[in-house]
Amino acid sequence: MVQFIERITKGGPPLSTPSQLGFRMPAEWEPHDGTWLTWPRAEGISFPGLYDHIPPVFATIVRILSAGEGVYINVWDSAMEQDVRSVLQAHDALNSNVEFFHHQAYEPWCRDHGPLFIKNKTTRAITNWGYNAWGEKYPPFDLDNLIPEKIARQRHLECFTPQMILEGGSIEINGTGTLLTTESCLLNPNRNPTLSKTEIENRLCDYLGVTNIIWLKEGISSDDTDGHIDNLTRFVDPQTVVTVVEEVSTDENYDLLQENLRQLREAKTEKGTALRIIELPMPGLVEHEGERLPASYANFYIGNSSVLLPTYNHPNDLVAKNILQNCFPDREIINIDSTHLAWGLGSFHCLTQQEPA
Repeated sequence: MVQFIERITKGGPPLSTPSQLGFRMPAEWEPHDGTWLTWPRAEGISFPGLYDHIPPVFATIVRILSAGEGVYINVWDSAMEQDVRSVLQAHDALNSNVEFFHHQAYEPWCRDHGPLFIKNKTTRAITNWGYNAWGEKYPPFDLDNLIPEKIARQRHLECFTPQMILEGGSIEINGTGTLLTTESCLLNPNRNPTLSKTEIENRLCDYLGVTNIIWLKEGISSDDTDGHIDNLTRFVDPQTVVTVVEEVSTDENYDLLQENLRQLREAKTEKGTALRIIELPMPGLVEHEGERLPASYANFYIGNSSVLLPTYNHPNDLVAKNILQNCFPDREIINIDSTHLAWGLGSFHCLTQQEPA
């Protein structure tokens, strides 16, 4: 059994980076051991006024994913675990593939505060990027920031700590060497003000095993993450991306999504080949209490046997489902209403973090 070892970058790269050790971050469609979730707290700030609608949605996520892989749920304590067990039992979602871990976190966005797993030919490891609640917008976040290290200890995995702020939703990986991200997020001074673009690129390459980085400009309107890529553009195979486009030219997202599309058409994979680009529609204007929400079909999550697709009671729900079904013919595309989740400014990809097999 591998003992927990933490390697921290201090003043420069370690002697052996994960990349030099043959590690890479697998693509999301590669086989999972399971999916990590952090169960939301009633006293949390993510879903003001709508919290009661959220646990049933989580139960649906657990029921669907646990049919094809493990589901590992971070909960605050034993009392919360019992409450969650009751919710899952009531929704026929509690089974032997579901496990609980007493890892405290304030908010449920496990994509961003959870670990990024990497693997080589013989073992797996964890990269423990810093988390500061999207530029210190929502303190406190100290407990959330500890989640990767706790999971590394739980799994007895080596833990590499790059000393750089990075949320999982801000990057998209094709598994063979290319990473997608946005300038509006990774170059925002509220993340890593002392690191240059080149230094950020070097750490992404060193710790995630990529060799090619594609930068888009901006994220969609109302996205408080400063433009996470998982609301914009997603790999569906090593050379193919789906990317959201707005059909209404007067919509505030129209021009910025057209600019991202232009950049993707000029981009290359790590092999020097052009990307295959599939356009994914937007769900129109989604609002709650007069506030526009960052609703996007790109925030889907790829499980072992299914794809969870956020929907918003819009005619484009079916269009998006058909597009993704063509991309993933061996997986079932499952629509789940995400309008309440969107009030928390995220959806299924933001809530999940895959642990590779």
